[in-house]
Amino acid sequence: MLPCSAHGVRQIQRVLVFFLYMTHTELREQIKQAMRDRAELKLSVLRGLLSNATNELVAKGKKPTDEISEDDLAGLIRRAAKQRKDSIEQFTSGGRADLAAKEQDELAILETLLPPLMSKDDVTKIVKAKAAELGAINPSTGLGTNKTKVNQLIGALMKDLKGKADGAVVKEVVDALFA
Repeated sequence: MLPCSAHGVRQIQRVLVFFLYMTHTELREQIKQAMRDRAELKLSVLRGLLSNATNELVAKGKKPTDEISEDDLAGLIRRAAKQRKDSIEQFTSGGRADLAAKEQDELAILETLLPPLMSKDDVTKIVKAKAAELGAINPSTGLGTNKTKVNQLIGALMKDLKGKADGAVVKEVVDALFA
């Protein structure tokens, strides 16, 4: 067993964050690699992300040559993935399977760039702990009793779990707790 101090835990957390989020430089390197591999679809998706990153920098009043933060880049990738999911739904309902398939391929590429989301079981544990902390559940039964605190609970959870868990899963778990 390795000795573990608070300093050691922080170092491990930094390493985990480093591996979970992509940097602006890594995005450029992946574009170069996609060019070498002649992966046209991946190249197109990555160039779109780089363009969105540049637009985000300009919108924040920075130079286009500056580096975007890892959190902002992760947010851009999540937003692009969500747009693809919405497009797939629209194309499928509109009978355009060819366009839905293309969007599905792009979504698969984007999902490889995103850190994995928390499982429903992990989200349930966090929801119950946060609900107990806010006094929104009965400790003996584990069921929600104070429905007035639901919005406060969801707000606190989304702040804590931003980028780590799917919002739909969080809402589903909270609804089940207060059902």
